[in-house]
Amino acid sequence: MRYLVLMLLLPLAGQILAAPPVMLARHYHDGIDLDAYWVSEKLDGVRAWWDGDRLLSRRGNVYPAPDWFTRDFPDTPLDGELWIGRQRFEETVGIVRSHDAGDAAWRQIRFMVFDLPATPGSFDQRLDKLRRLITERGIPWLRAVEQFRVENENALMRRLRAVTDAGGEGLMLHRGTSLYHAGRTDDLLKLKTLYDAEATVIGHLPGRGKYRGLLGALLVTTADGKIFRIGTGLSDAERRKPPPIGSTITYRYRGLTRKGVPRFASFLRIREAF
Repeated sequence: MRYLVLMLLLPLAGQILAAPPVMLARHYHDGIDLDAYWVSEKLDGVRAWWDGDRLLSRRGNVYPAPDWFTRDFPDTPLDGELWIGRQRFEETVGIVRSHDAGDAAWRQIRFMVFDLPATPGSFDQRLDKLRRLITERGIPWLRAVEQFRVENENALMRRLRAVTDAGGEGLMLHRGTSLYHAGRTDDLLKLKTLYDAEATVIGHLPGRGKYRGLLGALLVTTADGKIFRIGTGLSDAERRKPPPIGSTITYRYRGLTRKGVPRFASFLRIREAF
């Protein structure tokens, strides 16, 4: 309960609490012992942390969930995603961040839980407790994310293709022996055909041809100092009024070059501070 006590003692500041100590995934890579990992679908929802009293975003903002939505949630912290379904991310964001979305909109939302962050023990042990807790509560919109095992990498890749062909985002792998701890770790891995990341806009490059007079590409930099252009994925409206210099954007890419630069980067959206 140490995280719960910490979060409840922190003062509210305009509906913002301290950012919860979430566990973050690294990319899947060669050399992984798949026998050691549980596998689940990577949901394209909104990360949420239940601290026993409120639903929080990764940055500590309070999601304005209706009272009935969380009334019967347990008093133990839960880590998961607010989710409607595949390829409905923008709709989910619009509901969970709005103060006037209404009950009908929230009744579409499910809190898909994948861990008990304040519960001691390995993920194997926490998973067993999580499944029992969700079953005991019997709340239709509070569910445990399905976790399963795969025999080998061929089976893993078949699962990945099946999920992405059905409109899913990818897979997550969670080491069974791992303790819950904040920050990025190989204990939690994500496997996708396309990856998302964030970068800061540092320049606007003029367009040519049909884009003459409009934005041609964004010049961006990553947190580790990689500078590159993003010229695809932008609508005509975004080219007329591009993301401002200094703003943070989310882009999609297919792996990295040998120099560590994102390959085939494409603009996805401006990141909202929440």
